[in-house]
Formats: sequence, C-alpha cells, structure tokens
Amino acid sequence: MGEFVRVEVEDGIGTIRLDRPKMNALNARMQRELIEAARQVTEDDAVAAVIIYGGEKVFAAGADIKEMAELTFAGMSGRPSRLLQEFTRELAAITKPVIAAITGYALGGGLEVALTADFRVAGAGAKVGQPEIQLGIIPGAGGTQRLSRLVGPSKAKDLIFSGRHVKADEALAMGLVDRVVPDEDVYTAAREWAATFVGGPALALRAAKRAIDSGLEVDLDAGLEIERLQFSALWATDDQRDGMKSFVEEGPGKAKFTGR
Repeated sequence: MGEFVRVEVEDGIGTIRLDRPKMNALNARMQRELIEAARQVTEDDAVAAVIIYGGEKVFAAGADIKEMAELTFAGMSGRPSRLLQEFTRELAAITKPVIAAITGYALGGGLEVALTADFRVAGAGAKVGQPEIQLGIIPGAGGTQRLSRLVGPSKAKDLIFSGRHVKADEALAMGLVDRVVPDEDVYTAAREWAATFVGGPALALRAAKRAIDSGLEVDLDAGLEIERLQFSALWATDDQRDGMKSFVEEGPGKAKFTGR
C-alpha cells in the first residue's frame, strides 16, 4: 500500500484507489505507486477485474502542476516525461478487464488515467477533458494517442485544441465514456459491471484484450495474425476444454472456469 494509492481486493474485484486529497493531483510519487498497483493486480490471481477509482468527490484533476512548473526542457525531457508515459502504459497493460469509475473531475492526467481502462462509468455530474493547452502544453501521458483512438481524431482535436471540459452526457454521446449513472452510484455500478467478469474464463479474457489492443496498432492482416495466435493458444488451456465440454453436454452459459 502506497502513500497515495492503495489496492483493495474483495470478491474477485481489485480496486486501485487514488487517495491524494483534495483533487488527487498526480505527482511523481503517485505515478510510481500506480505502476506498482497495476503490477500487483495483474499478478494477483485472486483479481478477476479491476476498478480505478478516485473516491466519491473526484477522480483526478490532473498532474501536479506545481511539481512541473519550474522544470526546464532538459529536466522534463528526461525522467518526468518518461514516467508520465510509463505509469499509464502499466495501467493499460493490466491483463484483466479494467473499469474507470469517474466522479467529479477527470481532467488532464486524470482523463489519461481513465483512458487506460477498458470501460468508463461516469457520474451524471462528472466533467472530463484535456485542458493542457490552457497551460501552453499538450497531453503528455497518452492523451493525444489514446483519446484519438477512442473517439476519433476530429473529436480528440476538438477537446485537446480547446481544452474545454465535457459534461457526462456529451462524453457519453461521443463515446468517451460508456455509461452514465447518478453520482452516488458510480462505484456501485462499476462493481456490478466488474462482477460480471468474476468466475469467467480469465485466460480467454486476457487473450481477447491483448488481441484487440495489439491489433489496433497494426494493419488488418497483422491484426488477424495476432488474433489467430491468441485464439489457437487457448487450446492449451483447461478453460477451453471445460468450456466446450460443458457446452456440448449442458448447453451454453453453464461452464465453470478455473483460469488454467
């Protein structure tokens, strides 16, 4: 357990909890702790799905600007800029389904954290955005890349060029978030969604995530080959044998998986 990030595991769901009052500003220490948290939930076989959550009031309002403001080009181009991408890469590399539970603000680095998740649940009062342009900079923790892949380049440019804050309903309409619920129900809704993956075929879920995410980075033919290899590899698992045997003998939806 870190100073600003902790991992809580209950009923097969791991919650990565951001806890740096008041706004969960993502300083370097918090970024390093998120790397460790991402690795922990990936390696923990008791975790079937993951929630990233900032608490009832705010997800994360961005990077710690006070920590960055006085850096020179030489200072930023070294470890600080590499750490920004390293911690979001580690979150994106979690091999299990990941849901970002967004309350309050998810701005700048906060939105970039949410973009590493597979799904995003937002409270009705939430606001998201990439306001870095208002500071004379651009997103540096994956925002220019992950946002454009999620909502398309035109919408990404709108948000990044303007720096505007987007309300939950507009974020839903543009595909930036997947579900909008009352603010007080955000974490509960995320847990209910995460629970659908508990007891599921963990190896197949991991393969599906890897095939989709890796396939987005290459052309169609290369993506199809990634899919073929991930698909074929599942024939080395007990889950494949158990799942198909159950289907033949009992019908669909009754298989019990062991993650082996």
